[in-house]
Amino acid sequence: MTTDVVHARRTTPFKEVVRLLDHHRISGLPVVDTDDKVLGVLSRSDLMRCQAQHRDGLAPPPAVTAGDVMSSPAVTVHPEQTVPDAARLMERRGIERLPVVDEADRLIGIATRRDLLRVFLRADDDIRRQVTEEIVVTTLNLPSDAVQVRVRDGVVTLEGRVEARSQVPELVHAVWRLDGVVGVVNGLRFRIDDIEAPTPSHRTGNP
Repeated sequence: MTTDVVHARRTTPFKEVVRLLDHHRISGLPVVDTDDKVLGVLSRSDLMRCQAQHRDGLAPPPAVTAGDVMSSPAVTVHPEQTVPDAARLMERRGIERLPVVDEADRLIGIATRRDLLRVFLRADDDIRRQVTEEIVVTTLNLPSDAVQVRVRDGVVTLEGRVEARSQVPELVHAVWRLDGVVGVVNGLRFRIDDIEAPTPSHRTGNP
């Protein structure tokens, strides 16, 4: 995300918002209150839509502020959310930017589609190292050589044997959530089947 965020207040005049977008060469910005809590998001499309509404009117347009034009409520994310989750949210809501907020909904950054795509340029060796050190060893408490991790163009291949069957989906899911991962090939085996199959029920009496 970008932490130096260009933003507007609810009372920022229309023309000042246009100047901010033009000066910083951005297509949108968040609108915050005096406590930096996000109230909405404003884009060039919002400004153009507002301008078009008054263009054919005989009376002069009223004084317009960012609060009048913004889309509200804003769709936001927290910093601990993963890049894939943020990307899916952007796609589902059809938006180009996500304000990043803290636990009190105060603005601390902004993530754009370009920011999210940038993580997929992450080096394969970095991904492999994180899978081994943070997931295999630290999270699952397995020896580093228990799982062979290969990464090519962001696709992670997992081979080897873990201790329990339940660790397989846990490991695969954790890898999927890492920044830069575009696919996971699961070739894992397990030593103990700790996922019991449901016991068939036995009926008594007449059918």
